[in-house]
Amino acid sequence: MISQKQDREMENLFPLLAVENDLIISKQADVTACFELGLPEVFTCSKSQLEALHEAFVKAIKILPDGYIFHKQDWFIKWDYHADLEKPNNFLDRSSELFFHERPGLKHRSLLMLTKRNPETKLLDSSLSNLLRNNLVPKQILQPNFISDMETALGQFTQLLRDAGIEVRRICGDQLVGEQNPIELQLNLGQEKEAALISDIQFYPEWNIAGKHPLMFSIADTQELPNQISSSAPFEAYSSDKSQFMVGYTAPIGCLLPYDHCYNQYIFVQDRMEMMKTLEAKRLRLFSLSAYSRENALAADGIQEYLNQAIREGSTPVSAHFNLLCWTADKNKLANMRNFASAALSKMDVLPKLETIGAPQLYWAGIPGNEAAFPMNESFVSFAEPASCLLISETQYKSPVGRFGVRLGDRISGYPIQVDLSDEPIKKGWITNRNKFVLGPSGSGKSFFTNHMVRSYYEQGTHVVLVDVGHSYKGLCDLVGGYYFTYQEDKPIKFNPFFLSGQRLDTEKKESLKTLLLALWKKDDEKFTRSEYVAISNALKSYYDFLDGNSEVFPCFDTFYRFLETDFALQLEVEKVNPKDFDLANFLYVLRPYHKGGEFDYLLNAKENLDLLSQRFIVFELDNIKDHPILFPVVTLIIMEIFISKMRKLKGIRKMILIEEAWKAIAKEGMAEYIKYLFKTVRKFFGEAIVVTQEVDDIISSPVVKDAIINNSDCKILLDQAKYQNKFHQIQELLGLTEKEKMQILSINKANEPGRKYKEVFIGLGPVGKVYRTEVSLEEYLTYSTEESEKFRLDTLAAKLGDRKKAIRQMAEEIRSEGK
Repeated sequence: MISQKQDREMENLFPLLAVENDLIISKQADVTACFELGLPEVFTCSKSQLEALHEAFVKAIKILPDGYIFHKQDWFIKWDYHADLEKPNNFLDRSSELFFHERPGLKHRSLLMLTKRNPETKLLDSSLSNLLRNNLVPKQILQPNFISDMETALGQFTQLLRDAGIEVRRICGDQLVGEQNPIELQLNLGQEKEAALISDIQFYPEWNIAGKHPLMFSIADTQELPNQISSSAPFEAYSSDKSQFMVGYTAPIGCLLPYDHCYNQYIFVQDRMEMMKTLEAKRLRLFSLSAYSRENALAADGIQEYLNQAIREGSTPVSAHFNLLCWTADKNKLANMRNFASAALSKMDVLPKLETIGAPQLYWAGIPGNEAAFPMNESFVSFAEPASCLLISETQYKSPVGRFGVRLGDRISGYPIQVDLSDEPIKKGWITNRNKFVLGPSGSGKSFFTNHMVRSYYEQGTHVVLVDVGHSYKGLCDLVGGYYFTYQEDKPIKFNPFFLSGQRLDTEKKESLKTLLLALWKKDDEKFTRSEYVAISNALKSYYDFLDGNSEVFPCFDTFYRFLETDFALQLEVEKVNPKDFDLANFLYVLRPYHKGGEFDYLLNAKENLDLLSQRFIVFELDNIKDHPILFPVVTLIIMEIFISKMRKLKGIRKMILIEEAWKAIAKEGMAEYIKYLFKTVRKFFGEAIVVTQEVDDIISSPVVKDAIINNSDCKILLDQAKYQNKFHQIQELLGLTEKEKMQILSINKANEPGRKYKEVFIGLGPVGKVYRTEVSLEEYLTYSTEESEKFRLDTLAAKLGDRKKAIRQMAEEIRSEGK
């Protein structure tokens, strides 16, 4: 080993010779190909999916020819989120950036090195390492087909992984020698761009690499492993009596270990017959010594059993080694890091073994391309199947930068992730429409999540129409300057469907007005005649012709009513229309309550909030009229007309209609057909329809929800279902959820991070389902909050300051001061 007094130059010790044809060539003439793997995200795989990944690795390892070394290196580097304060275009986005600033997370990079050893050299042991030799002379491999045979083996290997859904990217050319290449990653322990040069490496008296203090734990003996091993294991924190939550077997030392670390996985493929011959000789030697030691007898029996299994089941014998390398820049954290790493290994039922003397050789052999320098006495004999159970099979949540979506957080640390619920899933074929069904009991954070989702969509250019029954969106609507329609005795709800906002009367608008007028005139069980339909159509056309010539006349129901009494009545007389075909007197009498002086004269004569087509945020709050026999049907007709008008006229603009609990009342009032039409048609117009409910019985009892909404909502969003876990099978059956999705949903809020205020949410996009955190800044929280005391305090402050943004900022500062 290198002594305390002995220094060596890296140039002399470095074991690699060159990079040629996208291959690393060592000074021993070993040839290595490097790949980067894209693994499934943690907490998203079922037990069967984890088994399929394991089986893919086993098959791939088995097809490797003799003399290959499989070296998988998984780097987990701590990565703090850095706020981008130039990007936000509003104060809530800015507050979100500041809230997540320096939020820690782990960035995972999974590397795979496949090394073809020089057949003229032997594997090394602990007494011989090229770390100590600086005069190796490379020998050329003379076989002309060596490289082509290797590329064939590599192609077969990677194809098996790709077939299992693992992304495999070859690391080529400059990527093998450029910035953050795999070699530099090992020599600098994952240090980022500031480490452009290779740093000093010191092994004695203390291990120090690039100013960091490493620790290494190894798995180098079967005695350190449990009796039984599997590709997956239960994750107790997220499991319940009704559902067992499964993760990859190595998850505790992968994504769940909150320190900088690298997990090295070696599997050596050797000549099968030679290995068995060597083991048989060892068995005979131990058997002959069994009389002197019970341990020798047991060891001989173990080898006998291993050889029998290899012959009986055709298993592939391999040598394997695994080590966990952790490091910290703060020496005072070494003890805590050692405890965390030891506990993580213990969760796998692995006996932690802290490497001391052998650590330098194991580290040196971890340099990509130097795998053949691995000290083989640090490996153990196994089969490909159990050895592959110790491979890392999952990665962190992924978040491509700059895409459309909603900012949520990963489950482990809350690291911010931009989640696309609409466009990317369609492009990838996960879903065929953007519609969403949201299910969350009272108190689960349902309104909070929908507020957050709606605001995210609005800020990215979406036209939003909300139908609510609980004032959940009043604060957000006031903040963005939207239209808020609600009914109060002193300020009743008002519309003006006759105002065209500078548009011409087209066929669609005329049809919606005819539908409204017929609904006001006729009862649900009354039929209208063809002549009545034509007469109303003529009346509307004549009225708008009249408006074109009388610009001083304001379009509203009152002026339309007066036009019917005068000009249109005269027109009917001139055309000698029989009252049996169209009874104008009856029509005017029935509609008189909506005319000036009538009981509902306010409803259709609004003179403010008129530009509904261009207004991007509109809320209809129906709590006070949802049981009204006259107002509610009229208002729902107007709502549907407004959204359908947006849907058809706003080309290339994203549209969203979100119906909260009001859908129950809408369905009862004969509006079910509109809901069905929306959910089946909105996808063709770059739109999405969303229904939100909180009771399981609502789903079961409503054929509209079962047949129209659920079947046409490819995105299913569920919040905490703990109160329904005993009858979750009903929800599972109705929504068509898989056992994996059930496992994920029932894990919601099971082990939330102490000290942080958030709720988790499950989002299912076709075959892809994940659980995220809904965690926001204090300013966003105050914007969305439905707590009465908080709403009252904010409303009072907003009225005092005359600006809701200022009120939110001031209240947030006051709360922070109160918490100090």
